Amino acid sequence: MLGYRFTKYIPPPEQAKSDFEKLLKIFMQLVLMTSGDVSEALQWLTEVDRQYGLTNDKYGIGDFIEDLKKNGYITDKGPNGEFKLNAKSEQNLRRSALEEIFGKLKKSKQGEHNTQQSGRGDEQTTERRDYQFGDTLEQISMTDSLKNAQINHGVDNFLMTEEDLEVMESEFKTQTSTVLMIDISHSMILYGEDRITPAKKVAMALAELITKKYPKDTLDILVFGDDAWQIEIKDLPYLQVGPYHTNTVAGLELAMDILRRRKNSNKQIFMITDGKPTCIKQGIKYYKNAFGLDPKILSKTLTLATQLRKIKIPVTTFMIATDPYLKSFVRDFTKANNGNAYYSSLQGLGNLIFEDFRKNRRKNL
Repeated sequence: MLGYRFTKYIPPPEQAKSDFEKLLKIFMQLVLMTSGDVSEALQWLTEVDRQYGLTNDKYGIGDFIEDLKKNGYITDKGPNGEFKLNAKSEQNLRRSALEEIFGKLKKSKQGEHNTQQSGRGDEQTTERRDYQFGDTLEQISMTDSLKNAQINHGVDNFLMTEEDLEVMESEFKTQTSTVLMIDISHSMILYGEDRITPAKKVAMALAELITKKYPKDTLDILVFGDDAWQIEIKDLPYLQVGPYHTNTVAGLELAMDILRRRKNSNKQIFMITDGKPTCIKQGIKYYKNAFGLDPKILSKTLTLATQLRKIKIPVTTFMIATDPYLKSFVRDFTKANNGNAYYSSLQGLGNLIFEDFRKNRRKNL
């Protein structure tokens, strides 16, 4: 018997991609890193081209810019003639983020969230049961029911009774409302590490996933620094970190207000942060302390976590940091809320959020 012979894997050349498509992929990454500043992204692309020779004599950066305009990715019709992203680019960024983080997912039936309950749901299973009063005609398995009738009454004089009927079990589908909280405090770019770009990618991927695969669900996105405010999905590429402290309480309060208005029974909060709460608002003034865990700020944050638990809204915290005292805070917060917590690297952030999102879709929160 012959065995297997292994050779070194050589990836096929990307001959199918045009010069424009190759540059477009790099340009989109740079646009996201520059928070939607097209001119700055093109400057960076020109510098990368100078160092690594991305273009050739037949196709240069100037040709690429003209193709961007011709294909509707950018426009130079701004108030001052500056380049701006078009809606096509914003959609391209979301789709690219989805493919990069979650893999290529095909659009499926609306509201596809399996639960562990069976009954008069939306999606058929392989299980069968006896007919019960109230079952609809669409639920009856005609093939199995005819077979039962032939076995029970013979084939010469066809007869079908209620006892012959079999019903196809089905699974209920849940609809879910999710709020994604993104920390935009100054620490998200501290020490030269860009933490905001991966957070934006995850938010865009989650938005594209819900829009395409779970269109009956809702996703609201908010950012929090000294205060918290809601943003639209189209605003994500332009999101920037500010000179802010971390007002986790303001973010959670806004998330709670948003979810109160949602009618779905399944509700949850995802929070991406890299630090401890360092700010709360008292009237019109801010109380701030960035040195350690301030008991006054911590107490209010944990109280809010408990309130969210009482109204059955779990908070899943994705902590992009591994400091021991930050882990202690997250542990206390998660215990008060009865939620989940992950200490994630930037590379694994998207997969963790995706897995938790799918897991929570399979149960009533």
